[in-house]
Amino acid sequence: MKHAVILLFVLALPMFAVAAGHGPVFGLATPTNSQGEWSFDEGIFGRSTSIGSQASVRELLAYGFTPHLTLSFTLPAVVGNTTLPPTRIQPGDDFDSTIAWRFQHHATKVGTRFESTAFAGVAAPGPQSGFKGIAHTTKAPGTMFGAVTGMASRSNYIWIGSTYTKFYEHNADKRPDVLNYSLVYGYRPPKWRRPPDKWDWRVFGELVGERSDRFLQANVTVPNTQAHQVFLGPTALGIFHNYTVSFGAQFPIYQNVGSAFPNEHVRFAVNFSYLLFQHKHSH
Repeated sequence: MKHAVILLFVLALPMFAVAAGHGPVFGLATPTNSQGEWSFDEGIFGRSTSIGSQASVRELLAYGFTPHLTLSFTLPAVVGNTTLPPTRIQPGDDFDSTIAWRFQHHATKVGTRFESTAFAGVAAPGPQSGFKGIAHTTKAPGTMFGAVTGMASRSNYIWIGSTYTKFYEHNADKRPDVLNYSLVYGYRPPKWRRPPDKWDWRVFGELVGERSDRFLQANVTVPNTQAHQVFLGPTALGIFHNYTVSFGAQFPIYQNVGSAFPNEHVRFAVNFSYLLFQHKHSH
């Protein structure tokens, strides 16, 4: 498992990336792509337990139609066969299409703004989707809705948000619905501010949680398949010209997981991003 993750990491280096390349790694944030901006994302997201580990390699493509409206597509690949609780915070084996609309943007002074962004999307289980030994799962898609709001300045960032993903029933089988939420604080010390020809860094403290229902199989709920977990940990983001790199780890501070699943010990992520403009862009 470790060798496979290292190999995938090496292969991913030359590729472009950016999921939350504008902000935190795990939590929700308000940034959207600028008008005419493409973002390319390549990241590795891992989950480790006492009985095994699993990693997802996620590619994301996003385009900004306006300064406040961004459409994105996610393509995942999973390494490892450890059966873990459903997640929508960590990229897993679902294909996603999401639209982000920044419906509130208010600049109070130079470098400080208050923003709110709404999300809507579709999640389609991929070919690697499944919960072996837990339940026979359907490939029926799900719909996601959510929102995040917060403040960003030259030195401080804070966002709070949540999304809810509802999966649909097919042939009396159904994947659990998943509620996730996050609280993020970021800090960029004045001494870390750099001109465009140097790396510009900031750090985040990210609190994320997710709660999933029980599986439905043959119209009967599967016992001990519910889960509620909360994680906390540090992350960092560096920006250089059109490139970003972000990474971090999270550790559980609350776990209430059904006996069908193991407890997670740590989650980690490394993400690379590249931003491409269709025309000359002035920052």
